[in-house]
Amino acid sequence: MQPTLPPDDMPVYRLLTSPDDAGFCRRVSEALALGYRLYGSPAATFNGERVIVAQAVLWPGAQAQGGGDAVE
Repeated sequence: MQPTLPPDDMPVYRLLTSPDDAGFCRRVSEALALGYRLYGSPAATFNGERVIVAQAVLWPGAQAQGGGDAVE
């Protein structure tokens, strides 16, 4: 049974950002292993030196703002 809240007082919604490297992939993978689900599409931008990526994750059962749908 999935806990109703994330562990260790982590937030329900997280936006993971980082340079596009293996460390970012590990952070996303760790969030998924904890039980978070991907929320929306990834984003990427170039800061003049390197590509910066972002991925939102949401805890299952959390209410998504605006959409009115719970994430399962």
